[in-house]
Order: sequence, then structure tokens, then C-alpha cells
Amino acid sequence: MDRLLVLVRHGQSDWNLKNLFTGWKDPGLTEKGIGEAKAAGQRLKALGLSFDVAYTSALTRAQNTCALILEQLGQTSLATIRDQALNERDYGDLSGLNKDDARAKWGEEQVHVWRRSYDIAPPGGESLKDTVARVLPYYCQEILPRVLRGERVIVAAHGNSLRALVMVLDRLTPDTIPSMELDTGVPLVYRLNADSTVASKQVLTA
Repeated sequence: MDRLLVLVRHGQSDWNLKNLFTGWKDPGLTEKGIGEAKAAGQRLKALGLSFDVAYTSALTRAQNTCALILEQLGQTSLATIRDQALNERDYGDLSGLNKDDARAKWGEEQVHVWRRSYDIAPPGGESLKDTVARVLPYYCQEILPRVLRGERVIVAAHGNSLRALVMVLDRLTPDTIPSMELDTGVPLVYRLNADSTVASKQVLTA
């Protein structure tokens, strides 16, 4: 039984390019982001992978990344489940602000705490801990059972929602997970054991 789970952060978005806090705002992919998504699909295809179901967030950049990957795999009609449980972390009052402007307003240290601490949320937004509390129940209830039944699952989502999953899969701690970077458009290929622990992990860099 394969028990395949692939996680992919969406390709570069317009707001990634502009260095803006994005969160639940909904910019589209840049040309580079479109290319990253297609390349991710090609790398998965080169491994001979295909999927039984796809999951993505309620945000366009993740949905488009998912669709572009499936296009490369010849699986454009694959069942795709969209849920805001997989949305990016909500940056609250920071959403839409340039990161340099935010540093000028609140100070370098405060913005760093909001971005890189585990349990301190920006004004009106979510901490990484809050995001984990939203993502993990959805994973345990909806995604993991399918993987353990032998279905091949791909999840196209966001830096912080995927950090929540990687934290569990890679057994990272609240101290180590905030500093872990997930590159845009780079698939993480996990194969799980029957007890849901990780049998193997492959990072499909370019």
C-alpha cells in the first residue's frame, strides 16, 4: 500500500512578489508562480505519480497551483476538495501591508515576533499556533484517513497551513517550526506507515 501524501506550497503570488503580507487576501499567481506550479507537476509526473484526490484552500493562488499541477499530470478531472481550513494564516491588520512598511510602523523586533513566534498573533490575526489548531483537526478527520486507506493525496496550500502539517509529520516543535521555510512550488513527497508516521520524505527541488 502506497499511503502517498504530497504537500505543495502555491507558486509565487503577486503579493509575494511585492513583499506584502497576504494571509486571507486573494491575489493571483505571477508568471513565475504559474511556471513554478507547472514545474511541480512535471517533477511529480517524472516520478510516475498520480493521485486519487486533491485538497486545496479557499484561496485562488492555491487552487490555481493545484489545477496547474493536475494539468501537467493529465488529471484535470480529479476530484478536488476546497476548504478554508487549509487557508493561509490570517495576518489580520498586517494583511496588505508591505513588510518594510510594517517594520517602520511597529519596529523590526515586533514584526519579527509576529512573523516568527509560535503563539503570538498580529493584531486581529492568527498566530501559527492558531493556524495549527485549525489545520490539524481537518487533516486528522478528512485527509489522513484517506491516505491510510491507500489513496494517493495531494494538498496544495500555503506556507503556514503546510507548516502545521510538516510540524506533525517531521516531529518538529513549537521552537523549531516557525523558522522552517517552505519554498513556493516545491512538492514534499511523503509516504506514511500504517500508524501515520513517516516512512520516507522526498523534497522535489528544481
